[in-house]
Amino acid sequence: MTTPLRLFWFLPTSGDGRQLGTARGHRPADFRLMREIAMAADRLGFEGVLLPTGPQCEDAWMMGAAIAPWTERLKFLLALRPGVQTPAQWARESATLDRITGGRLLLNIVTGANPKGLAGDGIYLDHAERYAQTDEFLEIWRRHFTEPGEVDFAGRYLSCRGGRLVHRPVQAPHPPLWFGGSSDVAIEIAARHVDTYLTWGEPLEQVAGKIARVRAAAARQGRTLRFGLRIHLIVRDTEAAAWAAAEAMIAELTDTTIEAAQRRFREESDSVGQQRMAALHGGRRDALEIAPNLWAGIGLVRPGAGTALVGSPATVAARLRDYQALGIDTVIASGYPHLEEACTVAELLFPALGLSAARAAPTARDFLAVPQQVAAE
Repeated sequence: MTTPLRLFWFLPTSGDGRQLGTARGHRPADFRLMREIAMAADRLGFEGVLLPTGPQCEDAWMMGAAIAPWTERLKFLLALRPGVQTPAQWARESATLDRITGGRLLLNIVTGANPKGLAGDGIYLDHAERYAQTDEFLEIWRRHFTEPGEVDFAGRYLSCRGGRLVHRPVQAPHPPLWFGGSSDVAIEIAARHVDTYLTWGEPLEQVAGKIARVRAAAARQGRTLRFGLRIHLIVRDTEAAAWAAAEAMIAELTDTTIEAAQRRFREESDSVGQQRMAALHGGRRDALEIAPNLWAGIGLVRPGAGTALVGSPATVAARLRDYQALGIDTVIASGYPHLEEACTVAELLFPALGLSAARAAPTARDFLAVPQQVAAE
């Protein structure tokens, strides 16, 4: 019997909407909306939610800590950016939040790819230096959890003398670490430090090559890693309906908007992964199905994860099984708008993947109406 995939959802903490590239129908990332999406994901049976980081996002840690008490089973994969706080402080915050949530904290290490945005946080390092700093950060952070005594470390970018972690997390030795990055240095850091390596949704042969590189690097460290896929999902009852929904999502995108977004990605990001995403479509909207049912339309204007699997439940499930055969065991999915699409994915795709809801399956109506306690606030 095939091992079930672990399915996570995404909290759009920079805002949400039904269409890309337009302000029409935009939903601000206010707390109540984020809470409703997380509560829906929890009740529908998603294992966890990913909260991103960046100047355009609500703070992942504040939002996650505020939402967690409203959920029961949901895990919170929170973005952690090395360099904006000391490793010791991040270690204390990680341990505290893991205890508060009863062991539901996961950490997504985000080195960052936009020098301009990073400068706003006081980080002025180039690509290679940022990853060298991340390496030192993870060494110090992990040692706070794994060493019984005081932690001493002297590096080029970070140092620590007599560091201590008094209050321990629920998860031993520490909340699991997740990490993504396509450059050689990123893969080496993943091999040394993290538990799960994340890749964006590229064609199967590209993902296979990346997983092989990571596995080889981890083997040299005497380690094995898990693998996750970050991708969007557009699932409908029929293939035709799914492709119509995909096209509707970018229906209001103009060539000018696309060109401006692609230029911004080229000029502002030094991410190897972003370069790989852009190369999938080349800024063209006439050849967006880059592999069977793998659609790159979202990446025309959205940085980061820019591909979606599009199709009927059976088709999308089959494509996800193809990634699973490569070694992927966790899918972090999203869909626009995120509240409605969480319900659609759970209703249509979960049965095709052999997944069941954590509770008796609710209907979309349970989530699309504002709960009484929310309306009263």
